[in-house]
Amino acid sequence: MFQREAAYVRTHDLLEIDPERFLPLHASVPEWAAEMLHRVPFLVVRRGLVSRQTIPVGVRGTERNQRWAAECSPALVKSITTPPQLLKRSVPIFRADSVPAFRSLLLLKDRWSVFDCLWGPGGSVGFELATGRHAAKPESDLDIIIYADEPITTDEAKALCALASGLPAAVDIRVETPTCGFAMKEYASQGLAPILLRTRRGVRLGTVSWSEGGESE
Repeated sequence: MFQREAAYVRTHDLLEIDPERFLPLHASVPEWAAEMLHRVPFLVVRRGLVSRQTIPVGVRGTERNQRWAAECSPALVKSITTPPQLLKRSVPIFRADSVPAFRSLLLLKDRWSVFDCLWGPGGSVGFELATGRHAAKPESDLDIIIYADEPITTDEAKALCALASGLPAAVDIRVETPTCGFAMKEYASQGLAPILLRTRRGVRLGTVSWSEGGESE
């Protein structure tokens, strides 16, 4: 089943894997990464070329500097969890009380109730909701991922940023088009001027493309 769907995983998706099968396929695995996967067997899809043979992935550690990039065969994936799916996950009351980023997510869900793009939490908040492991800290920002297959105007971007302001935690909104990723705040402020784009070929300045084969790639 997953073999047919492998090409449709997107950057920021979370993949549950079997570490006993995954780790032996990689040389020089950091000790912290191996320990983490045995405790929390989830990988984060990185930006890059996804095919039926391989998916670019990363391992999150407990510290910000603990990030390890690797490749994963679709055959090793047990389940896929997307940021939009995480919007339906319940936030424990004690976590909402102790971590401002969770309170911010609950408030943003209400403020963005009429927004019709697919979106959801990424970063530490998304990782915790997907895995059940405490990853978000009191000082954590709320990372939001928007999957926009159709254009978002700069006026719409400004409105969305305004609704995400004044929350208990800082909110970092990333937009993913079919060809690139970028910061919503930068797009809203720069309009049609070149902004920092994250593409499969690396990071560069350019104008946003909303369709496959556009300039951003």
